[in-house]
Amino acid sequence: MAGKAMMQTDFDMLAALIVRLDRSAHIIDANAATESVLGLSRRKLRGLSFTQFMPQSEAFEMAFAKATQPSDFLIFRFETSLQGPAHDDPVIPVQANLTRLDAAQEWLMEMWPLNEQARHQQESRIHELAETNKMLLRNLAHEIKNPLGGIRGAAQLLGMEVQDPELLEYSQVIMHEADRLQALVDRLLEPHRHPQTLEDVNIHEVCEHVRSLVLLEFPKGLTIEQDYDISLPDFKGDRNQLVQAILNIVQNAALVLKPKIAQGTARIELRTRVARQVYIGMKLHRLALELHVVDNGPGISPEIRERIFYPLVSGRDGGSGLGLSLAQTYIQRHHGIVECESVPGRTCFKITIPLT
Repeated sequence: MAGKAMMQTDFDMLAALIVRLDRSAHIIDANAATESVLGLSRRKLRGLSFTQFMPQSEAFEMAFAKATQPSDFLIFRFETSLQGPAHDDPVIPVQANLTRLDAAQEWLMEMWPLNEQARHQQESRIHELAETNKMLLRNLAHEIKNPLGGIRGAAQLLGMEVQDPELLEYSQVIMHEADRLQALVDRLLEPHRHPQTLEDVNIHEVCEHVRSLVLLEFPKGLTIEQDYDISLPDFKGDRNQLVQAILNIVQNAALVLKPKIAQGTARIELRTRVARQVYIGMKLHRLALELHVVDNGPGISPEIRERIFYPLVSGRDGGSGLGLSLAQTYIQRHHGIVECESVPGRTCFKITIPLT
């Protein structure tokens, strides 16, 4: 009994839909992902025929018939669709594996919604590429740091020796550009210099702090609206990192909105919600925090939309391309993710952080 309970707990942590079936294809048990998709608790699912949740069950019935016959094959793969009990519930195409369990007359059905599978694969590719880029940039930053200090020092000494005003101006340009590059290097290295300091964090207090900072910078022409779900609990996090992540996103939105700020029509919304049964990567979280930062700006160019969180990619003239990359890094250190949807007139950055 304890082993089965432990197995059930493990299944509940998976993004895949898991159903355990008896030899009549009736449901013995199901995991949390299956409950979420079908809209029924496992208690209500137990004893029901699994075929009633398939608009077309031919592929499953064929695989199950083969699985119940003596065979050397233990796993049967096929595609089918799932639908909740209501007629207007969405039909969800899935990739399925049916596995015969040797220990008992039972079968294990594993299913991956095809759209979720594609999203997870894309998310995984983006994460791996972003991590590779960050590692390369960190190494590059370390390589640049020492010679950059030498260049600045030499320019400073040169400026103290020359008498020609034009040559003095050149030395000052070198020092200014060296300082600018040093600041860029420092920002690249910042997330990895300090360990996290975890404390109880109230996301609304963080949002209000960020809101006040941005409104100090843009006191006229910009409205930052709040739509908070006050039921959200405090959670363990690094407050400074969260402030910086959210500030980078809100400040970036405000800078893009400058033409509308001049007209007095710029608007940013900070909206928080509780999310349940949320997948981040391939892991299911029962409870999560969602923070939406929505602006009414021109939107993000399709050419850079897929790369917006990569270091040194910017949609603004003069932008460093580090703000959103650092925001993603800080949120990932809280086991969360930042996602973006953008069309002309509306851009939404969604921060998701697991609470359980």
